[in-house]
Amino acid sequence: MNGSDILVVDAGSSSLHLTVLAADGRERAARHLTEPPGPETADTIEDFLRDAPPVGATGHRLVHGGPHLLRPTIVDDDVRAQLDRTARLAPLHMPPALTALDATRAFLPDVPHVVCLDTAFHADLPPAARTYAVPREWTERYGLRRYGFHGLSYAWALQRAAGLIGRPAGSLHVVLAHLGGGCSVCAVRDGRSVDTTMGFTPLEGLVMSKRSGSVDPGLLLWLQTSAGLTAERIEDALNHESGLLGLSGMSGDTRDLVRAGARGNGEAAFALEVFAVGVRRGIASVAASLDRIDALVFTGEIGEDQPEVREAVCSGLGVLGITGGLTEGNPPDGAVVSPRGAAVPVLVIPTGETQQVAAETRDTLAKRAEDR
Repeated sequence: MNGSDILVVDAGSSSLHLTVLAADGRERAARHLTEPPGPETADTIEDFLRDAPPVGATGHRLVHGGPHLLRPTIVDDDVRAQLDRTARLAPLHMPPALTALDATRAFLPDVPHVVCLDTAFHADLPPAARTYAVPREWTERYGLRRYGFHGLSYAWALQRAAGLIGRPAGSLHVVLAHLGGGCSVCAVRDGRSVDTTMGFTPLEGLVMSKRSGSVDPGLLLWLQTSAGLTAERIEDALNHESGLLGLSGMSGDTRDLVRAGARGNGEAAFALEVFAVGVRRGIASVAASLDRIDALVFTGEIGEDQPEVREAVCSGLGVLGITGGLTEGNPPDGAVVSPRGAAVPVLVIPTGETQQVAAETRDTLAKRAEDR
């Protein structure tokens, strides 16, 4: 199986990516759609598979594994049922991903399907970092905890960062910032996640493209009890109408906002300022879980493609020994972008979630073969 091609299915809230990767990482076939899976997904996948090379297994990126799926897992009917129960915790991401999973399993019934989970990277968060200060009865009855997300991105970025600075990943104390449509920050100590800004759902933490990130829970209660907004209306607004879009009133895309701000649009400039403050706050908060910072790593679409945002974040982190003056541009293979001799190196690593899913799929199937 190790020499076989792997199909990677990455279905999100607004896109569907199908990629066939060879054992050496070469892309053998790909199709990228800018709409989420829906009724036509089965036809799309069937059409893609008709022309793609045969595959020996399929790896599926899933945002949430819930309380029981803590590592990459081969899908059977029991696992599939567990994923249904988890879907409510990530309502933007899980339903489309499960639609794509079901369609792919139907067309490829004779190959193993492995779900690779963004939450798995954070499965061993220290108890004090993963626990909410709510009644213990709630925690135990409802399984409340900080799960953390973007784990596939973090796993990939950590290994690439270790290579760039020439140290083993298992010895590093680093802060990783995944900035894209969804945004989070993670502290890694000796190769393990020890703190992160996203929590029970992917709504907590930093300001995002269209998601609010963390807000005062009392504000939400006030909107329900005093302003008369329903829970459904609040949920929709926090997930779809907030973040950079809500702040600027024009776009959730930092590229649009950078251009508009340069033309004098005050709302766009202010949205970016709020975003940068939020990222700095997140970096500083998780850095408190480390003894030192060996590197700050940016990844995700904004992190790797938006030098103006990186500069705005780093220029305000002098208290952590991180400074601005970063190299502009978007290094295609990853690079150190901080000035030579910087106390804390700043790195940019292109997103590698597809490659990470393929690697975890191969590892999972290899372990199964060893156990037989």
